[in-house]
Amino acid sequence: MLGTDELARYARHIVLQEIGGTGQLRLARAQVLVVGAGGIGSPVIQYLAAAGIGQLTIVDDDRVDLSNLQRQTLFATTDVGRPKAELAAAAVTRLNPHVTARAVVTRVSAETVGALLEDAPTVIVDGCDNFDTRLLVADAALARRIPLVSAAVGRFEGQLGVYRGWEPDKPCYRCFVGDAPARDALTCAEEGVLGPVTGIVGSMAALEAIRQIVPFGDDSAGRLMLLDFLSLRFRTLALPPDPACRACGTTRG
Repeated sequence: MLGTDELARYARHIVLQEIGGTGQLRLARAQVLVVGAGGIGSPVIQYLAAAGIGQLTIVDDDRVDLSNLQRQTLFATTDVGRPKAELAAAAVTRLNPHVTARAVVTRVSAETVGALLEDAPTVIVDGCDNFDTRLLVADAALARRIPLVSAAVGRFEGQLGVYRGWEPDKPCYRCFVGDAPARDALTCAEEGVLGPVTGIVGSMAALEAIRQIVPFGDDSAGRLMLLDFLSLRFRTLALPPDPACRACGTTRG
């Protein structure tokens, strides 16, 4: 049951027919694993904490750099040099005492990814900044049948997708990107990114994580949203499953 404080805190959710008290309870019982506490992770963590997600596990091995502060809104100048995951978890506690926040200061690797998913999170949100980690997280989510919300940004662009590749008509992340190893794309430090782009894409990733816990509207799995903020043009593409995908071809059904 929701307490008096929670009923008041989440009143604007509860009044929504698509959420209601039952949906809010589902949020309170959910666990979300957030990979990356940077530009995308900042709004993801803030909005999921405000929404009343029961447990947030925040994974990031990085420390705050002065160059992060143009877009990573969880942090302040006095935080430079401190671990992002720990700062993010402390911010969650300040924002909502009903949410349990756990910081994991580690890099996702083949050796660590299994332990990160031992608690069987309800949803994984991946906003990390490197392709190798994305593939590790995506493969682990698929193997454990955990919905994956994947978000990425660069310069004035963003992309967002939800993957449940074990379902018959849904793709996995590798259906989208293939088996390519590390790509030669420029890093954020090299190509830049406009700060609010990360805020918009991260907020949308939080929305999609909530949708996976409390379904509302149209199912977003199997669709890729491309956001171009130079032209202010948003497109949504259907992503069919790849019959030859080595990752999800044997896991459907």
